[in-house]
Amino acid sequence: MAGRTGEPTLPRGRGDLSEAVLAYMRGSGELPAPALADEADPYGEDLHLALYVCYELHYRGFAGVDPAREWDPPLLEVRAALERRFETALRSDAPPDADLTATLDALLVEPVRGTGVSHFLQESGTMDQLRAYAMQRSLYHLKEADPHAWVLPRLSGRAKAGMAAVEYDEFGAGRAERVHARLFADLMADLGLETSYGHYVDEGHAEMLALVNLMSLFGLHRRLRGALVGHFAAVEITSSPSSRRLALAMKRAQAGPAAEHFYTEHVEADAVHEQIVRHDVIRGLLDEEPELEADVVFGIDATGCLEDRLAARLLSDWHPASPVGG
Repeated sequence: MAGRTGEPTLPRGRGDLSEAVLAYMRGSGELPAPALADEADPYGEDLHLALYVCYELHYRGFAGVDPAREWDPPLLEVRAALERRFETALRSDAPPDADLTATLDALLVEPVRGTGVSHFLQESGTMDQLRAYAMQRSLYHLKEADPHAWVLPRLSGRAKAGMAAVEYDEFGAGRAERVHARLFADLMADLGLETSYGHYVDEGHAEMLALVNLMSLFGLHRRLRGALVGHFAAVEITSSPSSRRLALAMKRAQAGPAAEHFYTEHVEADAVHEQIVRHDVIRGLLDEEPELEADVVFGIDATGCLEDRLAARLLSDWHPASPVGG
């Protein structure tokens, strides 16, 4: 069945930090000293795999890992050190440099000649490149909307109602076969890919791991609720035009009806979601907590920063001469 549930297996380590964390989860080694996180590349695959597996204990967990590890104090101490290293780098590299209105308006601007991943795939993407893209995005899309659900208890009033309305759509509006994670699993099946949750973590680029970790970082910390709303806004506002291009890419490649449907569904749904997020979620949040405006902008900017890093990696892999854009 597409989108099989259950606990995935632990991935392979990618360096001293991740290998030590994985060994600890297996019960066969000691945790790394938290201070080692300060020496790691804040965007590197070792740090982000270590952080990813820590976060996954709050989602599906892993086969053979004691569920009690989710709240293991020494492991949480290491996770906190990894988070600090990552967040510090993000705040340095993506400082809010415009007010919220200007930042939101900028998300709506479509370049005359786009050079981003969705443009490339629409114009010339091969089936192998579409599969590679789906493998990367599966790290998020097979749990689509789950990280955002963490923010619901941290909101109230209009913001909470708007967020819940969007999440309801993401979770299929009460119909299991329409849950967006299930729709992405169906897309993967059309592309001839394995559909089980977490299957492609070993193939996941550091840049994709960082994007998924960003969602969990923002979602799991109440103090970052404004940043999570900003991230969510960035995703929903930019999704509709990019999904339209990806639907055309799937159609041109004859990838299959489910592969097309996943993106056509997002063209329609996210055009509506954009308005709800802007007028209900963001405005509702800031009417009650205006001091969170800078955090909302930070969430938008941090998302753009990491999406740009992922785009650069993918385009470099597929076509080294390609420029990088939105």
